[in-house]
Amino acid sequence: MNFYRLFILSIVIISGASAKGQVSSVPVKMPVMGKNDTIRVASTNENGEMIPWIPLDEVVIYGFRIFKSPAERAAFNRLRYNVMKVMPYALYAKRRYEQLERELAVTAEKKEQKKLVKQCDKEIKEMFNREIKELTITQGQILTKLIDRELGRTTYDIIKETKGGVTAFLYQSVARVVGHNLKSTYSPQEDRDIESIITSSGFYQ
Repeated sequence: MNFYRLFILSIVIISGASAKGQVSSVPVKMPVMGKNDTIRVASTNENGEMIPWIPLDEVVIYGFRIFKSPAERAAFNRLRYNVMKVMPYALYAKRRYEQLERELAVTAEKKEQKKLVKQCDKEIKEMFNREIKELTITQGQILTKLIDRELGRTTYDIIKETKGGVTAFLYQSVARVVGHNLKSTYSPQEDRDIESIITSSGFYQ
């Protein structure tokens, strides 16, 4: 029985070696080069023929939306304007809080951590006083959703983590008075119009 297995194994090895030898013996046909062919490209050996190829950049194709009425088109255009208005602020908040988290991760001293949080809070407030305070209620509502989209945490959660629960509660109370909700979350399904605007906006290119 052992001899039989050894015999079968020998046949398999010999057959494989023979096939490999046949493949390697196939002459490789190189492409004919013209006098202006000076660009080096990758190539693949396809049954003895070298086929040149060049990787292409990804092309994203979006469907053309058909609106039911002029009013629906106008509403979508207003939404697009508002999203494009506040998206840079959401991306700024994302970058700034990610920077804060990196700085806190390598800082063990509590005093220094409080200093870093205070500096981050100051920069956000300066931006708020300079630009964000001019936003409409609708734009502010969209901004809180986008912050949750970019950071995976609501504005309320961020304030609670950095400034404490009492401060977060006070901020939420003030926001509620002017029609905002710092606990607003983002859902790609429920907010699909916003999602389609963002994915086609070019912010992530």
